[in-house]
Amino acid sequence: MTEKQVSAEHHGDHRHRDVNGGWLRPAVFGAMDGLVSNFALIAGMDGGTQSGSKFIVLAGLAGLAAGAFSMAAGEYTSVASQRELARAEIEVERQEIARHPLDEEIELAETYRAKGLDPDLADKVAKQFHTNPEQALDEHVREELGIDPKDLPRPLIAAGSSFVCFAVGAFIPLLPYLLGATTVVPALIMSLTALFAAGAVVSRVTSRSWWYSGLRQLILGGAAAALTYFVGSLVGPGIG
Repeated sequence: MTEKQVSAEHHGDHRHRDVNGGWLRPAVFGAMDGLVSNFALIAGMDGGTQSGSKFIVLAGLAGLAAGAFSMAAGEYTSVASQRELARAEIEVERQEIARHPLDEEIELAETYRAKGLDPDLADKVAKQFHTNPEQALDEHVREELGIDPKDLPRPLIAAGSSFVCFAVGAFIPLLPYLLGATTVVPALIMSLTALFAAGAVVSRVTSRSWWYSGLRQLILGGAAAALTYFVGSLVGPGIG
């Protein structure tokens, strides 16, 4: 029988993006959250204090540092817990395969039948996997838990991505004040531009169009800043 080969046009041209939540999700959320939250914080401070006040810079720096560390800690804890849970469930499956290998083989074959495989072929495939306990474990975990046991999310990568991207995003609305701006207008222009650009970049890893994704992020971030500015303008004079 002649071995089938992938065509030259297709070979090496079919790659998928990171959908496991390793670094992309915390990076995107970190950048967006840093930009929106610090933009809103600075807008609120500008609404409640004198424009160009050193307190705006102080609040922006504090928001950047606190948010970046908080996001990193939250991501690390979340991903570490997710990884630990996955490992615990993998160990449960390992023990079941060791204690009841035939039952687990039958269970795997039934899974293949449910996917449309011929019953005899499903039995043969399940039996083939169960000749190697580690291969059998990997296949059961993929089929039953929907995860790849060799590609679990890594807490340090998630935390680092979140920290760096949050800090970068949070620095954008703060930069004009560090350069001597005395009104919120430069921060507003830079932040709204960055929000649109960030949304457009995210569209590269989703099915949304760049303009829809960019406009959506601009509207949401702008609304958050406007509301915070309004609150600051109401509360600030009374506190002062």
